[in-house]
Amino acid sequence: MVDQEPVHEAVRAYAAMQPGLTAVTGRYVDLIRTLLDDAGIDYLSVDGRTKSVASFAAKAHRTRDGSVLYPDPLEQITDVVGVRVITYVQSDVAAVAELLDDEFTVLDDRDLGEETARAGRFGYASRHLLVRVDRPDSHLNGATSFDVPAGLPHGSELSQRVSVQLRTVLQHAWAEFEHDIRYKGTVPEEAAPDLDRRFTLAAGLIELADREFATIRARIQEAAPTGPGAAEQVTSGTGAETAGDDEVAGQELAQFLAGHYSEAGWSHTDHYGWIAGLLRELGITSLDELDALLTSVDADAIIARMGYKYPAGAVRRLDDALLAIFGEQYVTLEGNSHRVPRLRERLDRLTAAQG
Repeated sequence: MVDQEPVHEAVRAYAAMQPGLTAVTGRYVDLIRTLLDDAGIDYLSVDGRTKSVASFAAKAHRTRDGSVLYPDPLEQITDVVGVRVITYVQSDVAAVAELLDDEFTVLDDRDLGEETARAGRFGYASRHLLVRVDRPDSHLNGATSFDVPAGLPHGSELSQRVSVQLRTVLQHAWAEFEHDIRYKGTVPEEAAPDLDRRFTLAAGLIELADREFATIRARIQEAAPTGPGAAEQVTSGTGAETAGDDEVAGQELAQFLAGHYSEAGWSHTDHYGWIAGLLRELGITSLDELDALLTSVDADAIIARMGYKYPAGAVRRLDDALLAIFGEQYVTLEGNSHRVPRLRERLDRLTAAQG
């Protein structure tokens, strides 16, 4: 007979601390989103969830061959705080994983898509990392000094560990639909093999589509106008987004940057409009003005000084160019008020390298 009292005690303890962990989850979401933005890595979304008390209890009570799977649930159940990052293509999944490896201590890293492929099958594809925020060489600048939630023992792993899922948008769609069907659907036993086959077929198509999306993005970047006259080629076209005579529209800026930084990755869609707002604050009202301004900086020198570890997106490249040109004026723009410390750190790197 399995003694369930330690499990019951763990569940009661978790119920007391779960509200505090919800706040910690929100902090991790903000932190990881900030890291991605600062690195210039493109992504669709970053969201998080804290394991519910009911879900924790169900997992804590699991047994195998008459033995409890988690004798110490509060330490052994590692996914109570979870963050999910959805990217567009597989190369960005790899870039996010590398970024997290640089900034956190990685306790576990499983690429379930690779594991499935090695077994000669198609199916669930997602990269799962378990990380902890205790790296003394991290560039997080104190952003991980979270308050310990009420009821949580000081120094407990629960406030320091976060389970991070990394997927492409297509992998996410497959996983969510498969989970929804398995969870809610009532499938007759005789239909189960056909259902499994169809999910396997869909997983294979998803893998193929992911590769095609990567190829499409690469081809578009290769075809972007570059060199002198790129700004004129962009502004002579038409687009869904328009701006007034005295401002640069986000969509036009995206097309311009794709040409000016043709080797750079794409940036988060919202960031083009955001940095267009910074250009307005600087009084830059046309792509021609911006094009002329960017000729005054040595892009290769900035790359060397910043030492990008990841394929920095076009917005990040422009961000650093503007920082190099305008210095402290750029740091203190209203649109940069949420990231002044990180900008000053980057400015120090630029000026120190110059000196």
